Amino acid sequence: MGKSAAARYQERETRVTDAIGLKIPDRVPVITGMGYFPARYTARTCEAAWYDYDGWLAAYRQTLRDFQPDMLTMQPFFPGTAMEYLAPKSIKWPGHGVSPDHGHQAMEEEYMKSDEYDAFILDPSDFLLRRFMPRVSGAAAGLEKLLPLAALGYSFMSAQALAESLAGPEVAAGLRALQKAGREIRKWRVRMRKFNEAIENMGFPPYSQGAALAPFDGLSHSMRGMQGSYTDMFRRPDKVVAACEKLMEITLARPLPPPNRAGHIRIFMPLTRGSDDFMSRKQFETFYWPTLKKIIEDYIARGATPCIFFEGNFITRLEYLLDLPRGKILAQLDTTDIFQAKAILKDHVCIRGNVPSSLLQVGTVREVRDYCKKLIDVVGKDGGFILSPRSSTDEVKPENLKAMLDFAREYGRYR
Repeated sequence: MGKSAAARYQERETRVTDAIGLKIPDRVPVITGMGYFPARYTARTCEAAWYDYDGWLAAYRQTLRDFQPDMLTMQPFFPGTAMEYLAPKSIKWPGHGVSPDHGHQAMEEEYMKSDEYDAFILDPSDFLLRRFMPRVSGAAAGLEKLLPLAALGYSFMSAQALAESLAGPEVAAGLRALQKAGREIRKWRVRMRKFNEAIENMGFPPYSQGAALAPFDGLSHSMRGMQGSYTDMFRRPDKVVAACEKLMEITLARPLPPPNRAGHIRIFMPLTRGSDDFMSRKQFETFYWPTLKKIIEDYIARGATPCIFFEGNFITRLEYLLDLPRGKILAQLDTTDIFQAKAILKDHVCIRGNVPSSLLQVGTVREVRDYCKKLIDVVGKDGGFILSPRSSTDEVKPENLKAMLDFAREYGRYR
């Protein structure tokens, strides 16, 4: 008789957590992002992830039955209808700005102006409500007419002033649009919980229970844009540092998400703009690492495991991880030389990676198996390694992804 789904769940969870903790599990774990791959594999459109709950769940179930990873990062079922009501300007999604057969695309703009640092730092809530949200969401455009909350006063007349402000035509229209979207989002949350439960009931633990950004990435990606944030490092460096510290405070004030069924909390942290590709070591030490380090240390102290995705090349940054507690984080590598990374991190940090997406897309099964063998033999030596694709699996050949997973099960013993 085969193992129950609950037993497989615990076995996979233990395999991954032992590897992260630098113990030696029964074999090398395999974690893969699924992204929009189930759409291609099951002959569906990517748009199904936004509008066809039953179809998207069926696609994931079929894909997981056939590939059997130890753990996966999912492309969840998104609230497509709510997105239409919100009219966001910072994203295009399948069937709405991009082809139904392609994944979503972030749109980066300067949603915070160069002269607005003080407004954000002084009162982040007011800035986000009355300036930022009206710029990133068509539904929220009317909120720019809302009276600043600090201007409402401190007497019984405050409620009257607020009521009058809310009754303004632009504000009222914005609130109605947001409420309409909110009702759809509530329906989506119920479906998303069922989606996650269905995957876990198949015996697959979720990779993460929450997510967080490096403060500089939050500033650069979502608020100032790349051009604005990198110009600001030279023109107003003190403001950039202060904004990152404020974003750090906001992040640290959030409660941790609930643990998974096994009692673990993993926080996914994608890092981009701090890489060797984007800033110097001095800039990294000034603008990026100080606030990021405090967030990582705080998560560890509260019992969570930061699972950090180093997008791009972070080879000269890896030595900073040696200042963090041993065996308490997971470092997923993208284009960083994973073999050099092993030499730097040694037995201090578990490494996840790093089968190139290009190899999975256009290589042969033999080439995939040979590369996985090299990873297991070299990076997996003495433990602290999890096999994984480098980044996106949206366009990979099914036979190559399966070759990676099967090879880990056949050969993946630590040496």
